[in-house]
Amino acid sequence: MATTTRPTLSVEERPERGTRAVRRLRREGFVPGVVYGGTDGDSTSFKVGARELRQVLVDGSALIDLDVDGSTRPVIVKDQQRHPVRDELIHIDLLEVRLDEKIQTQVSVHLEGGEEAPGVKEGGVLEHVTHQLNIEALPTAIPENVTVDVSGMEIAATMHLSEVTPPEGVVFLDDLEETIIATVVVPTEVEEPEIEEETELVGEEAEAEAAAEGATGEEAEAAGEAAAEEAEGSE
Repeated sequence: MATTTRPTLSVEERPERGTRAVRRLRREGFVPGVVYGGTDGDSTSFKVGARELRQVLVDGSALIDLDVDGSTRPVIVKDQQRHPVRDELIHIDLLEVRLDEKIQTQVSVHLEGGEEAPGVKEGGVLEHVTHQLNIEALPTAIPENVTVDVSGMEIAATMHLSEVTPPEGVVFLDDLEETIIATVVVPTEVEEPEIEEETELVGEEAEAEAAAEGATGEEAEAAGEAAAEEAEGSE
């Protein structure tokens, strides 16, 4: 079940429009956003402090109480836009919801117990395949994430969504048999290229030749010294 307490995000309506105005807001430490939905179906543009928004998102709650100039409404995150280089949040879209109506949304998948899995202990590699799941639930029942226990996975095993028990009040919308949550892959042995062995042999042969040349040089030098001594003796 989702937690009964949820964070409150206080924002201000944003009359500014246009690229130049939005850039100025970001320089001032604000993140522009839009909240959709509501009884009249209209959208409301707002600005929020980047630090305050980051703290609420880190909290991980799926449902947020949005305070727009003193008027509070329940919302969920609809979309986030981040800077492609700095990974900073540059825009956020929220969706107002009714607490008594089920909605469809996405939640992240969290794996636990991977280090205890028999397949991993035998040398297998745990691969996290599906990171997001589509679900349907009341806003108050949306979990922060779906936690999956993989501590019992053997080597070469595959876990499908059908093996995962959904949280209370949550319905999985993805195909239960086709959706793969995780696998334990048998590591492949990489054979050393033969060229390395050939290189080693060539290196050994080169060393042997060098040693032989060195020996020949020493013999020639010794012979030259002997000849010189004989010449001196004959003089």
